[in-house]
Amino acid sequence: MTENGTADLDYVMQVLLEEQNDYSYVVIPEDIAEKRHLMHSLMNVRQPLPVSGHFLQAQDAELGRQLMEKVVVQAGQIQRLSLDPQLKLWQGDITRLEVDAIVNAANSQMLGCFIPLHTCIDNAIHSAADIQLRLECHNLLKVQGHPEPAGSAWITKGYNLPASHVIHTVEPVISNGRVTHQDESLLADCYRMCLSKANENRLKSIAFCCISTGEYRFPNQKAAEIATNTVRGFFRQHQNTVVETVIFNVFKDLDYDIYRKLLQPEK
Repeated sequence: MTENGTADLDYVMQVLLEEQNDYSYVVIPEDIAEKRHLMHSLMNVRQPLPVSGHFLQAQDAELGRQLMEKVVVQAGQIQRLSLDPQLKLWQGDITRLEVDAIVNAANSQMLGCFIPLHTCIDNAIHSAADIQLRLECHNLLKVQGHPEPAGSAWITKGYNLPASHVIHTVEPVISNGRVTHQDESLLADCYRMCLSKANENRLKSIAFCCISTGEYRFPNQKAAEIATNTVRGFFRQHQNTVVETVIFNVFKDLDYDIYRKLLQPEK
């Protein structure tokens, strides 16, 4: 990393530490990887407050360097598994996808995850995008005046992500391990609303994460069946849609095997 890059990183951490008195004792480490872990931890816990243009410039420069170290994947590079021409499957980090929109599985507050370095998709997307994403979500929620209900969707900018937009949808939460018809309906609504937002905004490509299957405990197989059936139904009902490509993004081998079988049934 260049000297200037280190300066950007150190400046971002210095500002974040000065903002938060609870972390005033923290010493900025020497190791680059540890510096970046600290930066993202502080970004994760930061409240949605205004910030200076100088800070954003340094933050964007550092996140840009981090993005350059990733292997960005374009929608056209992903091969089709499915007989459906619009559907693709890809396993990996959704923040590497250069598409018109990636889908974030959010909670009703729509502000991202505040647990430092938590491994949820909400945290991964907000961490890679930057603090402006939380600020935009906060402003939208403030105008709305109430938490976002499950099965709905918002669209925001993508900021430092390869994706130009993020579509946030509120996941249904499974209680006591029992999936109700309402849960199934809400999950299907998540996919329909995200596709509708993409279509309304003239977006051609969208990548879905495995909505609700993480900490919200929706069974993986059933969730994938709802996802694929709902997306296929959308294309049948909207033959003139602007949306051309839907990518089912998975991270676990389990989900990859499930989607592969659903998209490419054995003969």
